[in-house]
Amino acid sequence: MITIERLDHIQVCIPIGAEDQARQFYTGILGFKEISKPEALIPNGGLWYQVANIQLHIGVENEINHSKRHPAFQVKNLEEARKHLVENGVRIKEDIAIPGMDRFSFFDPFDNRFEFLQYKAQ
Repeated sequence: MITIERLDHIQVCIPIGAEDQARQFYTGILGFKEISKPEALIPNGGLWYQVANIQLHIGVENEINHSKRHPAFQVKNLEEARKHLVENGVRIKEDIAIPGMDRFSFFDPFDNRFEFLQYKAQ
């Protein structure tokens, strides 16, 4: 049997050489905390962030494929988060309603999709 302890990290990708643009978005707009990558992985490019109790790894690759894959982050104030993203020109996508939850998706400058969600009080 496999016993999962926790989610450690998720990875999305950006084009090679786009780290500065990624920092503007992930650090500047989202306010994520950049962390150092292990020395052995620095030559691969990309960035790492600590987001709550998981890490977001931003890798680089030649070809970016668009799909439904995405990480979802539970936030404390969904409407405040939405307002902040809209004010910063971030593209928002309204998602299909799910009972007991408010949510929406948004896209980074590289078309990676992210979901923010907030559970409704019961």
